[in-house]
Amino acid sequence: MNTGKVYDEVLHGKDRLVDSQAEEWERTFSMFMHLGLLGVHFGVPIVPTLIMWLVKREKSPYIDDHGREALNFQISLLIYFVGTLVAGFVTCGVGFVLVAGVYALGIVGMILAAVAANKGQYYRYPMTIRFLS
Repeated sequence: MNTGKVYDEVLHGKDRLVDSQAEEWERTFSMFMHLGLLGVHFGVPIVPTLIMWLVKREKSPYIDDHGREALNFQISLLIYFVGTLVAGFVTCGVGFVLVAGVYALGIVGMILAAVAANKGQYYRYPMTIRFLS
């Protein structure tokens, strides 16, 4: 499948595929899509990444892949967060400990993905439900 860039030249890095054709602007834009999760601190976790992905997804398959992955992860985290809140109320507060785990997963995953994107590597988040394929 050729989507505008030559994927035949995708090289294997350390357990990750590297797109040798990804330009610097694509890598930087992808990095910022992953860092869009920082919007959770302002109450809008998915909106910045969604807007960025919708604007540039047709211009670059590299950005399209990273945008879909970042959105899938952010939607998954939102579901996990709501689930831990429900568990917290059902268990009279004991389940609220899981909120810290979801938060840590989000921060660590976001940083690892942003670094990989900036290096030209493809990244797959752990524990992600694939809504957008």
